[in-house]
Amino acid sequence: MPRVIWKGAVSFGLVHIPVSLVPATTRKGIDFDWLDKRSMDPVGYKRVNKITGKEIEKENIVKGIEYEKGRYVVISEEEIRAAHPKATQTVDIIAFVDAETIPFLYIDTPYYLTPDRRGEKVYALLRETLESTGKVGLANVVLRSKQHLAVVMPLGPALVLNTLRWADEVRGVEAIDLKDEAVNAKLAERELDMARRLVEDMSEEWNPEQYRDSFEEQIMALVERKATEGKIESVRAAEEPDERRSADVIDLTELLKRSLGGSGKGAGKAGDKAGGSSRAKTAPKEESKSKPAAKRTRKAAPAKGEKKKAG
Repeated sequence: MPRVIWKGAVSFGLVHIPVSLVPATTRKGIDFDWLDKRSMDPVGYKRVNKITGKEIEKENIVKGIEYEKGRYVVISEEEIRAAHPKATQTVDIIAFVDAETIPFLYIDTPYYLTPDRRGEKVYALLRETLESTGKVGLANVVLRSKQHLAVVMPLGPALVLNTLRWADEVRGVEAIDLKDEAVNAKLAERELDMARRLVEDMSEEWNPEQYRDSFEEQIMALVERKATEGKIESVRAAEEPDERRSADVIDLTELLKRSLGGSGKGAGKAGDKAGGSSRAKTAPKEESKSKPAAKRTRKAAPAKGEKKKAG
């Protein structure tokens, strides 16, 4: 069972339910250990050989992954860079699925998608199609050199891209080992009726503006007070990078015809995706719909303060 990170209670009205808080997700990744390449001794963050206690030079540090207890495979920086997915500047929709079939535990980070360079009509077409069919687009996308599974979905007049957690980052409910008393509890109809009435009495319209982050408000009040006292430091702003240009938009009707003609399932192939470049002849290979392209080696319990993440 995952480690309990908090104990408290759920309360509503006079009802008090003791509970423990257990993470429903976990972050996966490859953990690289620093090693002294001359002796293969482990190295801490302060570049100190843990065996000899001596400080070592940066050029003598290599990265390794523990393959078996006490045995490591050394990975070079060039091999790490080559393994990173190539950034394509494309949200590559690989399938359409019913919106309600994606559990909320998989939703990670939301982003707005905005149309660019005469893409408004295609943007509106995808939004309205998803809205009318109740579908969402399952997609591959690379953000900041990291590969993500994502979902493209309509939200009012806009399109939203939500990155998703991978399947092995989401714990099933069986991981918390619920007792039978909680799963198959015998509840009296009178208890259920009173609980329903209490929920109905406390029901209201969703209004996020009425909820405030008290910590942020206190910090900003402190900032305002210090500013009025003249306690302000000048910091030079960094230059913003140039925006990347999106692909040219070609005839929408022709793209749809070619996409439908290219696959029995209606999925577009090379150069046939709406909003794609008129110069594109081939498309990147579609990646697995269910898991990353390569199996990732992980360590079960990284030692605190002694790991360094790849990338």
